[in-house]
Amino acid sequence: MELVLDRVTKQYSNKIAVDRLSATLKPGVIGLLGANGAGKTTLMRMICGILISTSGTICFKTENESLDSSEEMYRDALGYLPQDFGYYPNFTGKDFLMYIAALKGIDKATAKRKCNELLKAVNLETAANKKIKTYSGGMKQRLGIAQAVLNDPKILVLDEPTAGLDPKERVRFRNLIAELGKDSIVILSTHIVSDVEHIADRILMMKDGQFIFDGTLDEVGMDLEAFYLQNFEEEEEETENE
Repeated sequence: MELVLDRVTKQYSNKIAVDRLSATLKPGVIGLLGANGAGKTTLMRMICGILISTSGTICFKTENESLDSSEEMYRDALGYLPQDFGYYPNFTGKDFLMYIAALKGIDKATAKRKCNELLKAVNLETAANKKIKTYSGGMKQRLGIAQAVLNDPKILVLDEPTAGLDPKERVRFRNLIAELGKDSIVILSTHIVSDVEHIADRILMMKDGQFIFDGTLDEVGMDLEAFYLQNFEEEEEETENE
């Protein structure tokens, strides 16, 4: 099982957001790092089929088939948590997950079991029957993580998933993602380098729409936080001052 990116490019007018990226991703946790504007979110949206690439291809290959990112069966294999995921404030947490399960075509009995398991896994078991509008930001983020993995995705894309989580919640999340990475391709984009450092099997670093590093933590050759800051701190300061 592998996700193949072949010279993937996304251009907006005069700006190239993603520039001829190629990579073959296999099961495990892939940490995607980069400053604001590096092209991470654009790349993830193309992987999820939300954006169409200007050129290049994205293909999911299994032992039995090869699926293009535009195909419905490809989308069935996906789980996605964007930075700001949509929810219905008057739904309870459990009702929301059951609704998402129905949209994903999961039968009711399986959906009930999965919802209960995931609410427990993300520490929302006691808040399952409370309306989402009463949830804190961290609780909403945990619910977003739960909805992303409802269908046991083979490709799981997470954009800043630990935003708003306290340190204890982040540890719980990391353990969940590490477990999912045993059988799925998990792409984890975050500014919290320690989350990547604890669980990533592979590190991808983006700058100006291109990969500037692709390797393991051992291949970084130094502390990951220091390596990240060395490559991106100056760029982030420039972005903040614009």
